[in-house]
Amino acid sequence: MTNPIVLIVDDEPDIRQLLSLTLTQLGIDVVEAADVTAAYQKLQQGTYQLCLTDMRLPDGDGLELIDHIQQKYPHLPVAMITAYGNTDIAVEALKRGAFDFVSKPVQLPKLRAMVSAALKLSADQSGADKSQWQFVGSSRAMEDLREQISRVARSQAPIYISGESGSGKEIVARAIHYQGPRSEGPFIPVNCGAIPSELMESEFFGHKKGSFTGAYQDKQGLFQAANGGTLFLDEVADLPLPMQVKLLRGIQEKAIRPLGADAEIPVDVRILSASHKNLSREVELNRFRQDLFYRINVIELHVPSLRERPEDIHELVQLFVGRNASQTDKETPYIEPAAMTALLSHQFPGNVRELENTLERAFTLCDGKTITVADLQLQTMSTPVTEMNTGDASVVVEANDSIPPYTGGNMDSYLEGIEKRLLEEALEATRWNKSAAAEKLGITDRQLRYKLKKLEIE
Repeated sequence: MTNPIVLIVDDEPDIRQLLSLTLTQLGIDVVEAADVTAAYQKLQQGTYQLCLTDMRLPDGDGLELIDHIQQKYPHLPVAMITAYGNTDIAVEALKRGAFDFVSKPVQLPKLRAMVSAALKLSADQSGADKSQWQFVGSSRAMEDLREQISRVARSQAPIYISGESGSGKEIVARAIHYQGPRSEGPFIPVNCGAIPSELMESEFFGHKKGSFTGAYQDKQGLFQAANGGTLFLDEVADLPLPMQVKLLRGIQEKAIRPLGADAEIPVDVRILSASHKNLSREVELNRFRQDLFYRINVIELHVPSLRERPEDIHELVQLFVGRNASQTDKETPYIEPAAMTALLSHQFPGNVRELENTLERAFTLCDGKTITVADLQLQTMSTPVTEMNTGDASVVVEANDSIPPYTGGNMDSYLEGIEKRLLEEALEATRWNKSAAAEKLGITDRQLRYKLKKLEIE
């Protein structure tokens, strides 16, 4: 087997020599270029598994070279060497398609880890079977999503995955991880809204024995658990502001300090995040830090709701019914046309998750041979529906049953009536699943329980 070849583009001979010596020790052949023009010539003359380029070059810059490689050599990973603390340039490089970046002064362990990941990516151009991470659905929206996932999986850029609850954001995150060079590393998902605020720092960064009351032994944090792989921050908008500051530092510095530790620990983690909330709106409301937003939202992927791709419902129905049958060793029941029509016309506020739960219930309730409309137990709506915006969530209400106008009197009572109405609508839309209703309204489970008790809704 021949050694992999890396193209190094830097106008400083000392930097080129340092990088060349480091890579040669790893069994990698090196080709050097001192400027953009020379880099273009070297790219035409040979085949490379990675390109390392400085930002500032005598006849251009690294961003120009990244654009050229993306256009002419799209399968070649390219990494940017940036000045220390120049996060804006690094983010711009990732947006343009760079695989990753490394800051000066170059830390050799980080460089080796990045080069190793890039070479894995370059070696896995077509051989691996990714079919298990493909999505069901032949709609244009899903084809576009598959293409986007395939493209961003090749980079190390932080990805923000937006979409409604139940649309499949974690599945997208797993697909990005397992189609990329970190597929052999861990995939660590964490629901940011489910961790008590007082335990967040310990959960994310770990702690040393004796660092606080109850710390009877060392604990590894989520960043360390995800080292070499991917950390998926689900419902990232639920992070409290103090934790957002610490998370930002960990992402920028690629190092974390466990509670009670004397020094930082380097970590090699790719960050994927998701939320059903409008993160830009959360920034405007000062509930989410703008600097963290820009750091995790280098590239955004939107997962379409089921309402945006109704043509995929038939395939999903066959998948879920068949899966239930295989898990119970029963015959796959026939779905009567009226039942399929009812599914196609349903709004599905809970998206794919709601469809899956609906079919699991119908499979259990049916006679074993045929799934009928009655077995589906879909919520019926006798009037057209509209969406009522409640800040960062939408609640489905009947169009002919609008909120009454304020005509004077006790304003608190009037507002309580509106709040009670929205809570009841959300609970009905989620079949009284309180966690789902809280997600729909953009509030925590604790806030929902408090409101239900205050307004005497049971």
